[in-house]
Amino acid sequence: MNTMWQNWLAVSRLAARLGYRRGEPLQFLNQRLCGLWLIWIGAVILVSTALGGAWLINPIIFGLGYVGGMAVIFGMPAVTQRFSDGPESRFQANMGTLAIVLMFVLMALIAGRSFATLDFRTIWLGALLATALHFIPFAAVHGPPMFRLAIPLTINALVGLLVPAVPFMLIAVIDGLIKLGFGVALVRRK
Repeated sequence: MNTMWQNWLAVSRLAARLGYRRGEPLQFLNQRLCGLWLIWIGAVILVSTALGGAWLINPIIFGLGYVGGMAVIFGMPAVTQRFSDGPESRFQANMGTLAIVLMFVLMALIAGRSFATLDFRTIWLGALLATALHFIPFAAVHGPPMFRLAIPLTINALVGLLVPAVPFMLIAVIDGLIKLGFGVALVRRK
């Protein structure tokens, strides 16, 4: 997987436009910070699912948890200094921004039309699938574990979308637990 990624970086015009300099080694200095975020958002998904009611995932709890986690984990210097081993490169910062934009574009494409019918299952499964797929470009920021994270999350969300008999709560709990597990593994990395 690393060789494939390095080959893409070496020839990619997109990577060059995003600030990658040919031959620049990627250092994944914020894996533990990413792990902390995954633990947090995994827990938020589990709690907001348990209290989801008709919404399936409670949007108020999820929204407050998401914004609060972003503010604390990425906005407080004491937290970032403790869990980061250094700044990301310009290319990595741009790839992170691209990954987040991709997530919102995919959410709109996958689940956007479901907002008109308030089909919360499809809305949330679309959000989970878009989130799973956005981890692929995040591999340039946090390393190959992001590819490995994207695979089970994508499969889980697709099962939920393609097999309506599978209870949504099961899909959401699996999603939250996968994120928690990967988060713990990343936080423990040195």
